[in-house]
Amino acid sequence: MPRSRRSVPQPDAAVVPTAELLADPSRVAMLWALMDGRRLPAGDLARIAGIRPSTASEHLARLVEAGWLGVEQTGRHRYLRLIHPGVAELLETMAVVGGTTQPSARQVGPTGAMRLARSCYDHLAGQAGVAITSALLDNRALMEEGLGYRVTAAGRDRFAALGIDTDAIAEQATARRRHFARMCLDWSERRHHVAGALGSALLALVLERGWFVRMPGTRALRLSNDGRRALQREFGVRLL
Repeated sequence: MPRSRRSVPQPDAAVVPTAELLADPSRVAMLWALMDGRRLPAGDLARIAGIRPSTASEHLARLVEAGWLGVEQTGRHRYLRLIHPGVAELLETMAVVGGTTQPSARQVGPTGAMRLARSCYDHLAGQAGVAITSALLDNRALMEEGLGYRVTAAGRDRFAALGIDTDAIAEQATARRRHFARMCLDWSERRHHVAGALGSALLALVLERGWFVRMPGTRALRLSNDGRRALQREFGVRLL
């Protein structure tokens, strides 16, 4: 009897169209340029990708049709921006898997401000997010546990002093079937920062206290002078 062939797993129906959109370097270059939340005209995106405007228009039309980009018309100019919430995270994951922190010379993308501090969905990322997470681990407020973090008894007191009720956050995360404190590999730092419900609470804290300020039109966060002093006082973190 002939040997039966082992079945080959087939990709999910949504995977193939996504992979096809990311298969062209020009499209990836344009998406990368928009990853920080800015709006750029089609002409600038064509120059960034190193392709003709007509070719860029074809690529951009596909990305708009897929719901990844939105278009704003101002006079004769069309400005494009990322509108799909998962695209930036997907690009960041690809950057981690690719193993390089340096985009090619023709790419324009995340700036120094983005690398210093940015919102990664609803938690703090970049040098600031990694440094705060590292400090919490060093001070035994957090302990690594599997693919996430556990708040220690000392950590509960530490977070309470900052105005963060970790027990209440954990209960809410369980009710919403959300991760409480998961590890998120930072694409620019190649180290983990804390995400999940606890990461969201930390981001809310630094914004409410004015330690970081959102930069208009981008996911980058600006460190204030008060924030610089507060990070050193509360976490022993010094950011340049």
